[in-house]
Amino acid sequence: MTYLVPLPVVMPLLGAALTLLLVGRPRAQRWVSLTVLTATVAVAVLLLVRSSIDGPLVVEVGGWVAPLGIVLVADQLAALMLVVSAAVTLCVLVYSIGQGMADGNEETPLSVYHPTYLVLTAGVCNAFLSGDLFNLYVGFEILLVASYVLLTLGSTETRIRAGTTYVVVSLLSSVIFLVAIGLVYASTGTLNLAQLVDRLDALPDDLRLVLQGMLLLAFGIKAAVFPLSAWLPDSYPTAPAPVTAVFAGLLTKVGVYAIIRTETLLFPGGRTATLLLVTAVLTMVVGILGAVAQSDIKRLLSFTLISHIGYMLFGVGLTSSLGLSAAIFYVVHHITIQTTLFLAAGLVERRGGSTAMDRLGGLARLSPILAVLFFVPALNLAGIPPFSGFLGKLGLVQAGIDDGGVLAWILVGGGLLTSLLTLYAVARVWNLAFWRAPHPEMPEAGDAAQAARTSGAEQPHQPVPAGQSGAVLPGLMIAPTVALVVFGLVLTLVAGPLFDLSTDAANDLLQRTPYVDAVFPGGAP
Repeated sequence: MTYLVPLPVVMPLLGAALTLLLVGRPRAQRWVSLTVLTATVAVAVLLLVRSSIDGPLVVEVGGWVAPLGIVLVADQLAALMLVVSAAVTLCVLVYSIGQGMADGNEETPLSVYHPTYLVLTAGVCNAFLSGDLFNLYVGFEILLVASYVLLTLGSTETRIRAGTTYVVVSLLSSVIFLVAIGLVYASTGTLNLAQLVDRLDALPDDLRLVLQGMLLLAFGIKAAVFPLSAWLPDSYPTAPAPVTAVFAGLLTKVGVYAIIRTETLLFPGGRTATLLLVTAVLTMVVGILGAVAQSDIKRLLSFTLISHIGYMLFGVGLTSSLGLSAAIFYVVHHITIQTTLFLAAGLVERRGGSTAMDRLGGLARLSPILAVLFFVPALNLAGIPPFSGFLGKLGLVQAGIDDGGVLAWILVGGGLLTSLLTLYAVARVWNLAFWRAPHPEMPEAGDAAQAARTSGAEQPHQPVPAGQSGAVLPGLMIAPTVALVVFGLVLTLVAGPLFDLSTDAANDLLQRTPYVDAVFPGGAP
């Protein structure tokens, strides 16, 4: 089954090439993209099953024997990330197709969208499967270059300005990562992760700490941890709804994945545990305080995205099997729920003409299905029982209590406070956008608009672009959002097996030998 390992990278790249050849034939582009991503989901599921049964699956690219060549490794963690990311990208693609058809550009879409989207998928998959640091860097650069294009689709002034900030910050993190790679190679003579296990252990402690710190800095910027997260709320909300959703769901989690992989495989022992725990509590609390202060749904969700990265760092910083397994579970949960909420925000913008909460209202009456599509994942994000968000946070709290340290208890308190403030933030969105009377300028505001007219209080109407609000929500936008809401509920139903899988993955990460033995069956040279 090792022949399956490179397919999640190869298929999207081949699909991107084919969609480029099909420029001017948008329907053919859509079918190619849908077919490729559906096949990627199927392959990812097979890889997860086989890696759970047989252990890590390894492919030496081009037949070059490790460590001379590049290796791709599909262990349980990588395969689990592949399944979730592939499922999310497929749903978002369907959503974006529905949006394009509803907006009337079905026949004349931006021809670069499908190739770029598939390249982004290939970069994400390559990062998850990479068995050496430089190929991990390549995976990051592939997805970042694609994200630059997707972020600035439409070339509006706002998107170009936000894209500039995103590019500068991403280039900075990439430079730091590249310098760290150079230092690692100069110190050890290899970049193969399995070979680095022994060679890094042989280095002086101070040198190891410097290398670890530089990698953490690079990945921390990519994961948007505090105080390296100021760029995110200004960048993500300006992009089209599908782009924002896939960015929020996946791109920061690739940074989190890199932190998990390097901290467990390359730098065990918890020398940076205190730093990770302090960063985790600051990320949680500062992020959610930023969310509470927002009046726009997309910006609010962007701050909750930052905040909940702290939960994942919490589990990593505890350096225990329970903490790490809860962190992995929470990554899976958060990819799904955060993507769902941003898709729901896109539907809110289409139905209400805006995501500014002071210009919305009455959506629960005007569009009950939209209300459900926001309400369920919002409760899940806040950690209301019995949803997967509650179960993930419960696992982290239990891991913190078992640790018993002062910082661990502070993290437990910070996590509970963040959960309560998350509930307050989403409840505020519900109250202002869904529950109160419709804003007079909203499409089909009904009695509220009539009352405003008779009282003379109605504000001058600002025309909304055709297809952007007031109409029935397109089925091809509703369907993938429903699918992700259901997927989030399924995570609750299969929480037991998923926690078992996360625990197995965490134990393999902490032991390190399953990964090393899979790459070098006879022992690392």
